[in-house]
Amino acid sequence: MSTPAGSKESEIFRRYESAVVLHAQAGAKAVGLGATDLYALNILGLSGAMTPGELGTRTGLTTGPTTRLIDRLEAAGYVRRAADPGDRRKVIVEPVGQPTELDRVLAPVRRAIGEIIGDYPADQRAVLFDYFERAAAAYQRAAGEIG
Repeated sequence: MSTPAGSKESEIFRRYESAVVLHAQAGAKAVGLGATDLYALNILGLSGAMTPGELGTRTGLTTGPTTRLIDRLEAAGYVRRAADPGDRRKVIVEPVGQPTELDRVLAPVRRAIGEIIGDYPADQRAVLFDYFERAAAAYQRAAGEIG
């Protein structure tokens, strides 16, 4: 089921998406990063170390911009380049520790969203997290279809 464009539900969802994007951009800026930098850190935090090529693919960047992205994250102390343990000719990018300044900036919204979700009964929270998981997969598929 989809909601018709212009419907109240569609407008609510669009406001939600815009607010999430705006918050990500503001959080990134607050710690001296770009939105793509923050996105890359999230990818590394969720998936772990990967090659620059894999990170470029996951962020939608070509080789040159990926190198500059890694340079920025490395200079800020968020990642490091290391030899791939499986093939020392390759380099992997791995997250370094916890980005405490970033965590500090994002903590208020994480708490607020946690409180909102906590207000729902367990069965409704299960529906919310089912939605988050399925919607994330749908967005990833759709991004691949666009690019």
